[in-house]
Amino acid sequence: MGYAILSHRWEDDSEVTYEEMIGLMKMEERKRAAVKKRSGYQKIIKTCKQAMKNGHEWLWIDTCCIDKRSSAELSEAINSMYRWYRDAQVCYAYLNDVEESTFPTEQNDETYNKSNGWPEWFMRGWTLQELIAPKQIEFFNKNWASIGTKGHLAPVLEEITSIPCDVLRDGLAGKRLSVAQIMSWAADRETTRVEDRAYSLMGLFEVNMPMVYGEGKKAFQRLQLEIIRRSNDQSIFAW
Repeated sequence: MGYAILSHRWEDDSEVTYEEMIGLMKMEERKRAAVKKRSGYQKIIKTCKQAMKNGHEWLWIDTCCIDKRSSAELSEAINSMYRWYRDAQVCYAYLNDVEESTFPTEQNDETYNKSNGWPEWFMRGWTLQELIAPKQIEFFNKNWASIGTKGHLAPVLEEITSIPCDVLRDGLAGKRLSVAQIMSWAADRETTRVEDRAYSLMGLFEVNMPMVYGEGKKAFQRLQLEIIRRSNDQSIFAW
């Protein structure tokens, strides 16, 4: 079954949850109208329209497709995330802070002063695997105008992320990359929850482990132990 998938920067208090989405039609009219005004809801609608335009019957969006009330479902989703992005027919990457009609090809500290001169999407922890895993990515600006694909933009993306073009175009399969090199791609990225710095890397290292939100930096130590069990790459000790 083919499907499209969304990669985006979460916006505080505007995203629409699974619980809200399935309960939308049961809400009183005023509350429903308030949800539909949120930028997160409009993002869902715009993504749906793009998927339909491209002939996709199914679409997956993390904000409203994971029931975070269930710790088991959340854990399964996080452990499966890399595979879900890898297996999608196309990933739509929504860059909500890009207002230009073309992809930014040079650092601009004035426009992107909070994210090292590049769109904030490139500074988030979760979007690292969302950049590498999908075979095809189409980037969109704030107004949902297409501004390029991963294949065509690979040289610029390499400059922004330090990820080699061949990894961007073909993924990690068959590449002889050290643990330290993959870790370096994540070094300057940020996550809202400290545990997510580790959880967002599991797919890149092909490891699985249970989610324990509240464990703090211990999550990264558990990730290191899981990597050591799978690999004798000594470069991991650099981290």
